[in-house]
Amino acid sequence: MILLLVVVALLMLSGWQLQRDARDATGPLTSLDPAGITHIGVSLPGLPAMHYEKRDGHWWRTDGAPTRAIDARLSDLADTAAAHVLSWRPAGDFEPAKIGLAPPRAVLVLDGQVLEFGESSVTGPQHYVRVGPRIALVSSRYVPRSPATATTELH
Repeated sequence: MILLLVVVALLMLSGWQLQRDARDATGPLTSLDPAGITHIGVSLPGLPAMHYEKRDGHWWRTDGAPTRAIDARLSDLADTAAAHVLSWRPAGDFEPAKIGLAPPRAVLVLDGQVLEFGESSVTGPQHYVRVGPRIALVSSRYVPRSPATATTELH
């Protein structure tokens, strides 16, 4: 009987651990496939919002007269959708102003999915990103940069 109780206790403990691991699994920042993204919006403080659309395999800036954009730069922004998340936490665990999310330092919209970027983390080259009701920590390489370095148009 004691052996049966020990087995049941171990099964319960294993089930609890599996649930905890599933809850804490990091995965990608969004469920979007970067190759399938067709609309990108970028907002940076002090600059007008920029909007891009993928047409026939190439990126075009759609603010005003359509202008061809550098495909590699926009593909880098689209790759943010699959950025590896180092950790997730509920947004309620943070005071938005303390992590740079009131207002956000940058906003990236990928096919309607809003990603709000905050300050860098004190634990390394990582930034806070609000995705709906959760906050993720991702590598700083995914933070949208100024248009001069991130989305220069072709002439």
